Amino acid sequence: MLYINGQWIESESNNWFPVFNPANGEEIEKVADGNINDTKKAIEAAAKSFRTWSKLTAYERSNFLYKAYEIMIQRKEELARLMTLEQGKPLKAARNEVQYAADFLLWYAEEAKRVYGEVIPASRRDQRFIAIRQPIGVVGAITPWNYPVSMITRKIAPALAAGCTVVLKPAEETPLCAREVFKVLADAGIPNGVINLISSSRPEEIGEELLTNPAVKKITFTGSTEVGKNIAEKAAKNVKRISMELGGHAPFIVYDDADPVHAAKGVSLVKFLNTGQACISPNRIFVHKSIAEEFTKTLIERVNKLRAGNGLEDGISIGPLVSETAIAKVDGQVKNATEKGAQLITGGYRLTDNGLDKGTYYAPTILSGINKEMKIFREETFGPVAPIITFESDEEVLEMANDTQYGLAAYVYTKDLSKAMKAFEELNFAIIGINDINPTSAAAPFGGMNESGLGREGGKEGIQEYLETKLGGFSI
Repeated sequence: MLYINGQWIESESNNWFPVFNPANGEEIEKVADGNINDTKKAIEAAAKSFRTWSKLTAYERSNFLYKAYEIMIQRKEELARLMTLEQGKPLKAARNEVQYAADFLLWYAEEAKRVYGEVIPASRRDQRFIAIRQPIGVVGAITPWNYPVSMITRKIAPALAAGCTVVLKPAEETPLCAREVFKVLADAGIPNGVINLISSSRPEEIGEELLTNPAVKKITFTGSTEVGKNIAEKAAKNVKRISMELGGHAPFIVYDDADPVHAAKGVSLVKFLNTGQACISPNRIFVHKSIAEEFTKTLIERVNKLRAGNGLEDGISIGPLVSETAIAKVDGQVKNATEKGAQLITGGYRLTDNGLDKGTYYAPTILSGINKEMKIFREETFGPVAPIITFESDEEVLEMANDTQYGLAAYVYTKDLSKAMKAFEELNFAIIGINDINPTSAAAPFGGMNESGLGREGGKEGIQEYLETKLGGFSI
């Protein structure tokens, strides 16, 4: 069902599309296949409701978000189980994501009350300047499949807190998670038309309407760099505000003074999180030559303990990839690397034993001997492959780490404060984890540099993306 103007309705087309469980390929359910006319109705409802929602006090909007937070926490287990069923990640990881999603509701319930203006000194005695910040208007939000709950609240919560209204197009792979998030928001009492949901198997068609409809004032998108560039181009033609969180190619640097065992454990935890399907997943693992052997030994031990399977089963740490296309991409990068001289240490094949042939599973993989001529050095993998590259000098590794058009996340392991600070300042990435594999929080700004995005989500910066600054010059 679609959610438009406070009502759960079928698409005008009366068409539906299936949603599959990537763990076994089985159909879970069919959902309404929204079209352009549905999207126009949603935008119209959002534009109409903006007139009243934007006039509420910050405290009134805050109360709705607090209520939504409480409901999401109450439904944490059922949301997590649905996420595992629809997206494939292990249940423990799904529970963590629901908590992360709820954190955004709570954080922006508080930030709603902290949208400040300012008084600016004037050079004339009879003049006063006052700057205020007001909601931008209707927001078109497009969210991905890899984090199908938290990426919704990371966009909707600050938009609502700022006083904007929203039309959301979730990934076609995970519309059920989006539906349940909207039920949370609806049950929190958010007024009709303020939030609207369009599921569709034709994302380009829905995106085109969001980008060209003059009532939509801003687009927020999380997805691939390629699609993000197309959105940015079309948004520019229509002078729409945009914020985008795009692809990444994160370096993970382990300096010679680091504890190789501790660093290898860190890599194993973050590299294989969500089966490597995260934009901040380490894609190039740089290890100092002097400790590479011990690091690799520990990483192999950790990887060999990973168990793939249906995330609803106990002890599962590796879920399926999202699709056959994802399997082909990951396997293609591994084959390309080995053909060009890389050593396959473990993995490197599709998993089919013990019933896994019904899903889209790829073995956790470690490669060594990676060089710049291999695809995996240049392209985002989005899969469970850990490529190891050795280095000898600090200058060399920073140069290799920065040798990419991406600029989202990076990781550094060192006990040397000087090395840590130098890396933090010189790495051309927007998020740096220093001995930290989880440098993210609802309270902290998240976003990319270069071709990894524009704008920030989370933190006090996140709400600014949904506000316009208005200046008043008063002559007295």
